[in-house]
Amino acid sequence: MKIKYIAILITCFLTASVFSQTNLNAYKYVIVPKKYDFLKEADQYQLNSLTEFLFNKYGFIALMEGSNYPEDVMRNRCLALKSNLVKDTGMFKTKLAVELKNCNDQVIYTSEMGESREKEYQRAYTEAVRDAFKYIEKLNYEYVPSATSTVTASQEVETSSEVSKEIQQLREEIQNLKKEKEAVVVEKVEAKVVAINHGPTQKEIVKEFSEATKTDVKESVTGVLYAQAIENGFQLVDSTPKVVYKIKKTSIPDVYMVDGKNATLYKKEGNWVLEYYDNNVLKQDVLTIKF
Repeated sequence: MKIKYIAILITCFLTASVFSQTNLNAYKYVIVPKKYDFLKEADQYQLNSLTEFLFNKYGFIALMEGSNYPEDVMRNRCLALKSNLVKDTGMFKTKLAVELKNCNDQVIYTSEMGESREKEYQRAYTEAVRDAFKYIEKLNYEYVPSATSTVTASQEVETSSEVSKEIQQLREEIQNLKKEKEAVVVEKVEAKVVAINHGPTQKEIVKEFSEATKTDVKESVTGVLYAQAIENGFQLVDSTPKVVYKIKKTSIPDVYMVDGKNATLYKKEGNWVLEYYDNNVLKQDVLTIKF
C-alpha cells in the first residue's frame, strides 16, 4: 500500500515538473528587478547582478529592469517573465526562493527554498540564491515559440505591410492633388496677369501657392494616425513612423486614457475626439485613426 502511495507522489511530482517546464519554455525573456524588496539599495550585495548571471547561465535571456529591451518584447511584453526573490524568515538560516510571474502578474513558477547558514549577509544571500537556482537548472529550460506568438508576429508583419501600402497610396494621392492645385493656380495667375499690370508677378504667386500647398499636404499627412497594439492599449504612429500618442484601455468601450497626458480619447458620432484642458480651457481635437 505504501509503495502505491509513493508511486502516486512521484508521478504527481514529475507531472508538475514537466508542466512547469512546458509553461516556462513559452517565455523568451526574464526581467530582473534593480532592487529586491527585502534589501535597502539597488543591486545590494550584487544580488540582482548575480540573479541576471544565473538566469543567462541556465538558458534564459535575462534583461535588467529599465535597460534597452529588444524590439519583440517591446511589442509584446507577455514574451517576458518578471523575476523576484522571496525571502523566508529563519533564526539560523537564510532562505530564498526564485519566483516568476507572467505579464498578468500571475505566479507561474516558484522554486524550492535555497538555504545558507552563513552569518555574513553577502555570503549568506549569494549562497542561498545559488542553491535556489539548482532547481532552475533542473528545469532544462529551452525557449519554444508558442503558436499564439507565431501568429501574432505574422499578424504584426501583415499589419506593418498594410500600413506601408496605405502610406504609399496616401503619398501618391497627395502628389496628384498637389499637381492639380498647381495647374489650377497657373491658369488663374495667367488670367490675373493679363487683367492687372500691377502687383505680384506670376512666379511669385505660384511660389506662394506652392508653399501653401506644401503646408496643407503636411497637415493632411500628420493627421492620419495608425494604431499598433501594445500592452493594455495601442500606440498611435504617424507616417514617419513616429509614436504620437500611447493610449490605454478603460472599462468603457471606445474610451481610452492618453499615457503621459491629462487627456481622454473617445469615439463620438464615428469620429475620434481627443479632449484635454489647456490653461483651464476644455479643448477638443478630432483625430483620424486607422485600427
